[in-house]
Amino acid sequence: MKLKIVSVHNRGDFDKEHVLLKAVEDCDVGHYMLADSTYTEDGEPSNKLRHTYWFQNNGISKDDYVSVWTKSGTDKKGEMKDGSPIHRYFWNLKKAVWNDDGDCAVLIHTPDWQHFKVES
Repeated sequence: MKLKIVSVHNRGDFDKEHVLLKAVEDCDVGHYMLADSTYTEDGEPSNKLRHTYWFQNNGISKDDYVSVWTKSGTDKKGEMKDGSPIHRYFWNLKKAVWNDDGDCAVLIHTPDWQHFKVES
């Protein structure tokens, strides 16, 4: 994958909680989805996705950082303390996501997808 998870910061602290990712190649973050899951008894990520964040299409460059904040805010591009570019996204949730020791951050590459409107 062209994007990788670096870390989860300040888990359980709603105002500061965020996931940090980094581009290992030029890519479109709109081809990725971040999900909150747990682990199975075998230590593998479970299929019980509790929250998902699907990025909007946005081309980013190799070595750019991406952060996904649990709280509300306005998506924006900025710089990290070392001057590296960072693209900040906000999940706009109402409470912390990464609040349990058994949580699992899952990054999913989704370049192809389909939708279907369910009607009665």
